[in-house]
Amino acid sequence: MRFGATILDAEGHRLTADEKALFREAAPFGFILFARNIDSADQIRALCDDFREAAGHECLITIDQEGGRVQRLRAPLAREWRPALDHVQAATDPVRAMYLRARLIAAELHALGIDSNCAPLADIASADTHPFLRNRCYGTDAASVAAIARACAAGHLDGGVVPVMKHIPGHGRSSMDSHHDLPHVTAPAEVLRAEDFAAFTPLKDLPMAMTAHLVYDAFDPRPATLSPVMMQLVRQELGYDGLVMTDDISMKALWAPELSGLQPDDPDMAAGAIARASLDAGCDVALFCNSSLVARAAVVEAAGCMTDAAQRRAEAALACRQTPAALDTDAAEAELSALMGGQVYG
Repeated sequence: MRFGATILDAEGHRLTADEKALFREAAPFGFILFARNIDSADQIRALCDDFREAAGHECLITIDQEGGRVQRLRAPLAREWRPALDHVQAATDPVRAMYLRARLIAAELHALGIDSNCAPLADIASADTHPFLRNRCYGTDAASVAAIARACAAGHLDGGVVPVMKHIPGHGRSSMDSHHDLPHVTAPAEVLRAEDFAAFTPLKDLPMAMTAHLVYDAFDPRPATLSPVMMQLVRQELGYDGLVMTDDISMKALWAPELSGLQPDDPDMAAGAIARASLDAGCDVALFCNSSLVARAAVVEAAGCMTDAAQRRAEAALACRQTPAALDTDAAEAELSALMGGQVYG
């Protein structure tokens, strides 16, 4: 079947009748879970079943379960992880430690019917990186970040969970929180290519990636999510041919004054306009969260169905949902504890 070019969310623990009707019409590629959607293990599994029944296919269900501040599942449903950068800096073998962490996270997600995670991050931390992102990063140079991100992705895939690499082509130079503002990156093109973008190139075979809502002044005055120039760079220079999903298009970075041409008086129409602009720029699927049913319907209508190229990439991403490899949880936790000097969890 042809998927809708959207990833959507739900208001609560189960779908409402109106949500079911919209999702039947939309056949979205997938859904994303938030803390408001989480109560118990049985409830999460039932909600995942609701999503797939309403969408009419075995749609992807993703979540932000990085660890640290950004994890929707909390104890007792999941382990409470340290922030990623703290984890990496404490480990005697950061690559192996992050693989094990990802493998354990994948096991928790898979058991609940969740088959994707918005991780790993390939953003490079610096002294200027905004606090909302900095301790979520894996390091301060492209080579080490790419190696750790590769291990994190492998841990997810071994657990039957599709990783979503973020935030392509690199969010680390942002000194603002794109949930609230539109960050501008002023670094020269040659610096970005040699550093920030370089962390993503070795990961070009990963199945999914999420965009950065940043303006790279050296390339285009539009944020990457809405920029054909940046999406062409992702495809051609970085060589990435996986499924590109937007970061949440309800984030204020895309509703900034610089983008007033995308802001009709009706905010629901604006959401649809931004979704359409992201797809026209070269993204494959629009992620839209935390809004009304009317706004979600506007996004569904504006986004329409996936293009042939997006459908091919989407089917390839879904095919990565393999039966998990066997995992000895006790042995994995013991090995991880040894690598971390016993300081594994937050």
